[in-house]
Amino acid sequence: MISKNLAKYIHSLELKKNRYNEKAFVAEGPKVVGDLLHICKPKRIIATEEWFATNNRAACPEEIVVSDSELKKISFLQNPQKVLGIFPFIDNSNATTDFSRQLCLALDGVQDPGNLGTIIRIADWFGITNIFCSNDTADIYNPKVVQATMGSIARVNVVYTDMCTFIDSLPDNTPVYGTFLDGKNIYKQPLTRNGIIVMGNEGKGISDKVAAKINRRLFIPNYPEGRPTAESLNVAIATAITCAEFQRQASL
Repeated sequence: MISKNLAKYIHSLELKKNRYNEKAFVAEGPKVVGDLLHICKPKRIIATEEWFATNNRAACPEEIVVSDSELKKISFLQNPQKVLGIFPFIDNSNATTDFSRQLCLALDGVQDPGNLGTIIRIADWFGITNIFCSNDTADIYNPKVVQATMGSIARVNVVYTDMCTFIDSLPDNTPVYGTFLDGKNIYKQPLTRNGIIVMGNEGKGISDKVAAKINRRLFIPNYPEGRPTAESLNVAIATAITCAEFQRQASL
């Protein structure tokens, strides 16, 4: 059984201030919880007997067996997925500082939780293990972000920082890319295997202060060029296209 106090505690973690006070977040579903169990020890696992029957119970310091209906009462999902875990914040202290060897993403004011979670999943798919976020980017521990990562939160380091200060701290020869409507066609530009790719806010794009620090401006063309089309691409889709082209060129 789930006590009223525990249910209240779980629901409280939907709010950012409570997550940061407790240094804890909620993850749901066999995929997300399973991937997180490989990198950190949960504070508590609440799951159906069916889930516990096929998973290592020794990895769960505190476990509560519940029915599907009980799980639904505490879940943030419309259709709960057998297991809910409460995890401590992830240690991202191993985020790279060697930008001469790796390609990283930087997010400037990406505010939609679904977009952030999807971008983390995209980074994981394309082998990018470090994302640097401006302080006004959505919170990685928002339940919607965690769910949208589909477990990639366990493999991608996400660090929050002042974006201008971060870019200023990079070595002078670091390639800093960004996507703009007046940039150069991404498919016709030689792309490096290292550096930073900056992606901007859903409505405003990359802020003026950050844009002034970007030294390689790219553009994702529509097809056929000149045809009336959508005003812009969703930031997560634009990130996927950009990462795919970087990794395509790197594999040549």
